[in-house]
Amino acid sequence: MTEHSEQPAEPRRYAVVGLGSRARMYTSALAGSHAAHGTAAAFCDTNLTRMRAHNALLREQGAAEVPAYGPDRFAEMLDKEDVHEVIVCSVDRTHAHYIAAALDAGRDVITEKPMTSDLAGCRQVLDAQRRTGGRVRVAFNYRYNPVHAKVRELLAAGAIGEVGSVHFEWLLDLSHGADYFRRWHRDRANSGGLLVHKSSHHFDLVNWWLGAEPESVFGWGRLFFYGDDNGRRRGLARGYDRAHADDRAADDPFALRIADDPVLRSLYLDAEHEDGYHRDQNVFAPGITVEDDMSLLVRYGSGTALSYHLAAYSPWEGYRVAFTGSGGRLELDVLERDHVAWDSNAPGPKDTTSRLTLQRHWEPAEEVPVTIGEGGHGGGDRLLLDALFAGTGVPAPDHTDGARALLCGLAANRSFETGLPVETGGLL
Repeated sequence: MTEHSEQPAEPRRYAVVGLGSRARMYTSALAGSHAAHGTAAAFCDTNLTRMRAHNALLREQGAAEVPAYGPDRFAEMLDKEDVHEVIVCSVDRTHAHYIAAALDAGRDVITEKPMTSDLAGCRQVLDAQRRTGGRVRVAFNYRYNPVHAKVRELLAAGAIGEVGSVHFEWLLDLSHGADYFRRWHRDRANSGGLLVHKSSHHFDLVNWWLGAEPESVFGWGRLFFYGDDNGRRRGLARGYDRAHADDRAADDPFALRIADDPVLRSLYLDAEHEDGYHRDQNVFAPGITVEDDMSLLVRYGSGTALSYHLAAYSPWEGYRVAFTGSGGRLELDVLERDHVAWDSNAPGPKDTTSRLTLQRHWEPAEEVPVTIGEGGHGGGDRLLLDALFAGTGVPAPDHTDGARALLCGLAANRSFETGLPVETGGLL
């Protein structure tokens, strides 16, 4: 990816679809750091209370409130509010619908990862983009992390020669990992599972680092830690459906205290009378249809082999990536949080440390200096917003990148079902 600077001639008008917690990154930027480049023009969500909460956040930043629309008025909103671009932050299974509808209406799209949650949705997005020629950008913020950019720079420069294999292990702790099993992500129909919702980040990184596409995937996964059976077997189960106002959750370290967080209260607890959505479900209750422990083997078109593992129940959070090449080895170790306290499982600030080690053949190892960026995702959020709204830095990933990142997870899900390797070329 090369540096670019394509600042819009005039501020663009953005509609935000899906006003949960992730949308705050965009609404806050449009009301603050990037107000000169664009403005929030409208909100669209199934829940009016959540849209009111986001309008309150706009007011706090000194910005004007914006009109709120239901999904049935999406097309009307685009025309009435003179929307130039749609930002999709809704439940994963709805991404394809909004992306295609926006493209067909002549609007550009920014979508949160994953681009969509299943093969049908991926085909729908790619068909709409081919049909309209519209622009789709996918918010893979991990590409913008300066440490990850340094890895790409070294690999592209041939620091370890031709890359033969990659080992990638990602660990989610008992705060972050558990949170996927409290929310709508726990239902595969909504999220496609963690290999789609979460790991699309990681697969995009590997695709980008290698400059290659996955060709064949074999996967194995299971629900090992969370869920009702595992909770009963290990004595972790509590007999509640959701934590709020239930005494049985009082001594559960996995219970989310949703009323104690002003943002979660305004976006979810105060909004549940409209749609019945509970943000604080029991991680050891029935109804979980996604895995929490997954392993993959991936063969790339370049010949490189990837072994990948994701576990969502680790005592610490971080990741390890190792590239072994014809001329040496490159290793990245990142610690994001060293533990989660028993009596405070709410996600909090992370004290991230990174170590990048390069060892060429016949030479001792050397530590490569790296700088951790400020802000979310190791500085990636800030640089991504610069690319999306200001047109500076490196261009944002597009629909092709979004599809390639999906292929590993979608192929792995099929491999889980069949017990066989899956060729990605036949999926789309």
